[in-house]
Amino acid sequence: MKPPVRPHQMVLRAATGAFVLNSGLSKRGADEDTAMGLHQMAVGTYPFLDKLDPVTFTRLLSAGEITLGTALLVPLVPSKLAGAGLSAFAAGLLGLYLRTPGMRKPGSLAPTEEGTPLSKDLWLLGAGLSLVLEKHDQD
Repeated sequence: MKPPVRPHQMVLRAATGAFVLNSGLSKRGADEDTAMGLHQMAVGTYPFLDKLDPVTFTRLLSAGEITLGTALLVPLVPSKLAGAGLSAFAAGLLGLYLRTPGMRKPGSLAPTEEGTPLSKDLWLLGAGLSLVLEKHDQD
């Protein structure tokens, strides 16, 4: 039986897991203004989120990030599963980058100064896909 996490994967999982977990913990006690800002940005890209009030949205986002970050850090969670969660989360974040006006230089995928914080989510997608696509000897 193969272990759910290979030792070399823990470096990638620890880096991404700590980052995502910290992000979720920082949103846990978000004030109403912060919640409104996060919600407005998300609704601009994903209009269906308008059905949630900003505080509920931010609580759910925080809980999701805490759950994902913890799954990446706990070696009992299989890497393919943790990687799939990270890939889905990162794809959603990249949607914000690609669809929010002012995040990219005109006619380019290159970020503006304002877009740089969102463009970094590309490395999260790469990390998640690396965990999902890695071939194990017994696969």
